[in-house]
Amino acid sequence: MVEQVNGTLMLQRRLARDYDHRPDNAASRVCEAATVGMLRRPTTPTAAWRDDVEPAA
Repeated sequence: MVEQVNGTLMLQRRLARDYDHRPDNAASRVCEAATVGMLRRPTTPTAAWRDDVEPAA
């Protein structure tokens, strides 16, 4: 679980390198990246992994 979260956060360019020298700046970048990821998740379409299954009635 932790590796998945870290991998997702590393997609943000500012987190790929340690640009910030102050810990509070670095923490705010992590919060910003997590917020962007959470906001983007419900708006992107997800491909169905099985097309042949009909919804249960």
